[in-house]
Amino acid sequence: MIGRIKFRVVIYSMLCVSGLINAQTIGEPLPNWSEGMLDIHEISTGRGSSTFFMLPDGTSMIYDVGEFTETDQKWRIPRYVDAKPDTTKNSSVWITRYVQRLLKKASKKTIDYALLSHFHWDHMGQITSNSPVSLNGAYKLSGITAIGDKIRIGKIVDRDWPNYNYPKEQKSRTMKNYKAFLKWQIENNALQVEKLQPGSNSQITLLNKPDAYPTFEIRNIAANGTVWTGIGNGSRQHYPLLEDLKEEDYPTENMSSIAIRLSYGKFDYYTGGDLRGIPPVGNPDWNDLETPIARVVGPVEAAVVNHHGYIDSQNAYFVSALRPQVWLIPVWDSAHPGPNVYRRLQSEKLYPEPRAIFATNMHEANKLVLVGLDRLASDNGHIVIRVAPNGNTFKVIILDDNTETSKVKAVHGPFNCR
Repeated sequence: MIGRIKFRVVIYSMLCVSGLINAQTIGEPLPNWSEGMLDIHEISTGRGSSTFFMLPDGTSMIYDVGEFTETDQKWRIPRYVDAKPDTTKNSSVWITRYVQRLLKKASKKTIDYALLSHFHWDHMGQITSNSPVSLNGAYKLSGITAIGDKIRIGKIVDRDWPNYNYPKEQKSRTMKNYKAFLKWQIENNALQVEKLQPGSNSQITLLNKPDAYPTFEIRNIAANGTVWTGIGNGSRQHYPLLEDLKEEDYPTENMSSIAIRLSYGKFDYYTGGDLRGIPPVGNPDWNDLETPIARVVGPVEAAVVNHHGYIDSQNAYFVSALRPQVWLIPVWDSAHPGPNVYRRLQSEKLYPEPRAIFATNMHEANKLVLVGLDRLASDNGHIVIRVAPNGNTFKVIILDDNTETSKVKAVHGPFNCR
C-alpha cells in the first residue's frame, strides 16, 4: 500500500509540475493579486499560525496572528523550528510587514476582517512582562494587538465577545490586554467587534463588489461547540450544557475554536483552529467535534488540518468526508503532525483520490520518525493558494520564508475544482 501511495503521489506531483505557468516564475516575486482572484496566504514564521486572505473583490481578512518570543517559551525551544525569517523581530512584526506589502500592492490600507479562532498564544499572541507597549499606552503588543496597532482593522470576530466567560471567565494577562486593545480601538479607531454566529453566511461578506461574485460565501461552521446544521442558517449545540458538567470536564479552549468554510465557485476551503476529533482516553464521545463538522462541511478542495495535526485531530471520518486535494499543515513543533494523523492524511482507504500535503515548517526531528514525510509536496515556506477568477481552478505557490522578498520557490497545479 505504501508503495502504491508513493507512486500515485509522484504521478500527481508530475502533473502539478506540468501546470507551471510563466506568470509565476521560480526565483521571482509572487505576481500581484488582481480583482477576481482569491488568494490565501498561510504565513510561515515558526512561531504560530496566521492566514491572510485577499478576497475576489479586494476585501481583506486575517485568521489568527500567533506569536511567542524565545524568552516566553525558552523551555520549549528545542521542540520548535527556527523562527522565520529570523529572531531580530517578533513574529507579529514579520506578519504585519508581510500583510502591509500585500495591502499596498492591492491599494488598500485596512484589514477588513480579523478572526481569532481561539485564545491561545500561537493563534492570538502572548503578553508577558517583556512585551512592548503601544505608543498610545493603552495595551501591550503581541499577535493580534500588534498587527491591529499598525494596520487598522475594520471588524474583529472572535468566539466569545463581549463577555469572555465561556466555558469560564477569561482572566489571563493576555486576555486582559486583548480587552484593553478592543476598548481603545472601539473608542478611537471605529473598530467593530462581534461574536461569531455559527450557521451564518452573512456575518463575513464581500464589502466592495458583492454582486459581482455571487458564488462567494464564508459560512460560519462552529464556535464554542455550536455547529451549523447544514440547513439554512440553523445551528445546534453539540456540547452538553455547562450546568450538567463538572468544571474539570468543561470544553477546553482548543475545543471552543472557530471553524469556517470559504466557497468561491467550485472551490471550497476549510479551517478550524485547534478543534479535536479524537477524545483523549476516558473522555466522552462529545469531545469529538470533527465528526459533526465534517457532516455539514462535506468535500472541499483545500483544508487546514485541525490542531496542527496533533494526535487528537483528523479522525478517519473527518478525513474521508472532507477528502481535499490539498492539505495544509501550519507546523513548527516536533509533535506536529502525529504519526497516526499523517497516516490518515495519506490513506487511500479513507479516500482514493490523489492529494498533495504542504507544511509551513516541518521540524527535522519529525523527518526522522514519520514514514512518508519525503512525499510532502513542500515542507517549508509560505503557502499561497491562488484561486482563478470564477473558482474553477487553483494553484499552490510556495514562497521563500527566509527573506522578505516573497520569491517563488515552487508552483503546484493548476488543480481542477470538483
